[in-house]
Amino acid sequence: MPAPDLENRADIARQAVRDAGALAMTFFRQHLKQWDKAENDPVTEADLAIDALLKERLLDSFPDDGWLSEESVHEGNNASEPNDYVWVVDPIDGTRAFIDEKPHFTICVGLVWKGETQLGFVFNPASDEYFEARLGHGATCNTDTISVGNHRELANCKMIGYRDMYADRHWRNPWPKIEIAMVNSIAYRVMLVANGTHDACINLKPQNDWDIAAAELILREAGGICTNRQGDAYRFHGKGGKNQSVIAANPVLQKKLVRKLEEFEPRIPKKASTPGG
Repeated sequence: MPAPDLENRADIARQAVRDAGALAMTFFRQHLKQWDKAENDPVTEADLAIDALLKERLLDSFPDDGWLSEESVHEGNNASEPNDYVWVVDPIDGTRAFIDEKPHFTICVGLVWKGETQLGFVFNPASDEYFEARLGHGATCNTDTISVGNHRELANCKMIGYRDMYADRHWRNPWPKIEIAMVNSIAYRVMLVANGTHDACINLKPQNDWDIAAAELILREAGGICTNRQGDAYRFHGKGGKNQSVIAANPVLQKKLVRKLEEFEPRIPKKASTPGG
């Protein structure tokens, strides 16, 4: 059964995300107030301002909907039933890039209903790339239809992720020749696969629902697939939690990547012994 009243929610969210992007650019490459929520987990005044804008726009318009955001988590979450709508939001995915004045951050908004994302919006305002998808209706970037690439082999694959992970010391069998690029935002990495710029993305660091709920739908509607490293599909319940990893590509290549990850054996160098230790 189709989710009810999606058109109205899509219209409101679309404009809210656009306005959030405009707000982000007023902070970008300016002197920012910033601090660490935890080790290697920065946040800025921009993250909080964008979070507040999105929360006000979406929950004022739909006060019975739930709310799950990196910066405000369950505050104002009125959704009590598992079938209720929940907005899953990352005000700035790629805060480190934002702080470092790199144009590799995104605003992410997904709408979850019955455990599945119904609407997805990922906006990079610095590059003016606005990705959007509705379940069953395809994916677009700036209103142009997008689709994943058709490269199906590991050899000569255009990967996006951490270069060190592909080093020979981590694998029983080395990778064939591949190209590797990197941007900070995990959602933006998935979008670069969705629009065919890159063939695949691997990220083994655990990701929260707000990092990938919107991006996963857009990739899927662009003909791709995104799972954890075991090949398991995600289930977004609107209550948070980490999905173990992100493996994104077209369906044929993605299955090969999941199999390749069975060879991943990261080796941690032994510390030299200390005399008398």
